[in-house]
Amino acid sequence: MILFDVAGGTTSVPQGSSGGGVNGKNDFGKIGYGGPCPPAGKAHRYDFRVYALDVDRLGLAEGASRTDVERAMAGHAVGKGELVGLYAR
Repeated sequence: MILFDVAGGTTSVPQGSSGGGVNGKNDFGKIGYGGPCPPAGKAHRYDFRVYALDVDRLGLAEGASRTDVERAMAGHAVGKGELVGLYAR
């Protein structure tokens, strides 16, 4: 899931919500959250990242790709958090 332009004071994003932000295109080529779907067998790694930026908006439209968002963020990150999860089925 790619979510950007979330207000700076946001402390949580309720399930099923965009948290007031703009959804980008996910790895499934769709907008929104698709949930974990690892290949059978070995655990798959999921990276969740959140960035604090020095701008209020990136100016991108809904459906922007991860590459588009990363390119627009370049030089604006002032903080970053990361959570890595492993999931297998």
